[in-house]
Amino acid sequence: MNAADSRPILSLRQVELRFVQRVDLAGRIANLLGAGLKTQIVHAVAGVDLDVMPGEVIGIVGESGCGKSTLGRVVCGILPPTAGEVHYQGKPVQDLAGPARKAYELGVQMIFQDPYASLNPRMRVREIIGEAPVAHGLVRSRDKAEYVAGLMRQVGLDASFAQRYPHQFSGGQRQRIGIARALALKPSVIVCDEAVAALDVSIQAQVLNLFEQLRADLDLTYLFISHNLSVVSHISDRVAIMYLGRVVELAPTDTVFRRANHPYTQALLKELPTLQPGRRTYQPIKGELPSPLDPPSGCAFHPRCPHAMPRCTAERPLLKEVAPGQLSACHLNDAA
Repeated sequence: MNAADSRPILSLRQVELRFVQRVDLAGRIANLLGAGLKTQIVHAVAGVDLDVMPGEVIGIVGESGCGKSTLGRVVCGILPPTAGEVHYQGKPVQDLAGPARKAYELGVQMIFQDPYASLNPRMRVREIIGEAPVAHGLVRSRDKAEYVAGLMRQVGLDASFAQRYPHQFSGGQRQRIGIARALALKPSVIVCDEAVAALDVSIQAQVLNLFEQLRADLDLTYLFISHNLSVVSHISDRVAIMYLGRVVELAPTDTVFRRANHPYTQALLKELPTLQPGRRTYQPIKGELPSPLDPPSGCAFHPRCPHAMPRCTAERPLLKEVAPGQLSACHLNDAA
């Protein structure tokens, strides 16, 4: 491994994103009458540290509302972080300008969850895929048709469909169009935001196989966001478990499935279906995900944790190494 390969292609350092909804004029008038309205702050991402190596696939898993999709948008530059830094190829994204900024914006692309809502219904597939590379000077206008045809064949679509509109395709085909659109800018990193969640199980397998083939052919790096650990296990090298805006466990995929450390990860694994015959007692995670408007003190998982102790309510555990390559944020590791 050379020096370039040993350096993370993406680094996140204490990345936070807060959405602030201030009291508007009507609210201020209502406060004069005793309404008591206050500024609301949603802690969507609450201090994430993560290094992504070139060619690696990191799965980001958690319940709906944990902040994983928001984190993906921060990585892509769609949403600027409120605090912390995102580094691309060793340089802070916020300091990039000119050609370096363009290299980042083209080099990190996103595939969205809904394969229909993310495509312009008034544009033909040829324009959806070919517009951006022509606009950024990667392809000459006269070569666009040939370039789009090659991308469509690469993702398993018939190139003769280039003149069709998105509504004329199935869900799996539309997702392949989204993949081709991301590949059109020749990225090095792709953020897959629940990229197979809206697809049938058989189509999910096909798209996952396509992701693996593209990774091998194009040396891509993936941030694979999902709520399904089973899907993540098939494609990821490492898995980051998120809970209420924070990473609570980070480890190689095999380690997560063989000896998960954090109680939240263990609870997620217990909910996975198995092929073993016999009766099984289903034990869902008790309680509801706390509101990011008012996160719990200390460890955010303590209201739902079967092992919670007094320290958990007062002190937030830090993410630290509990085994080679395995990081976890739980006070039980200190007690042990």
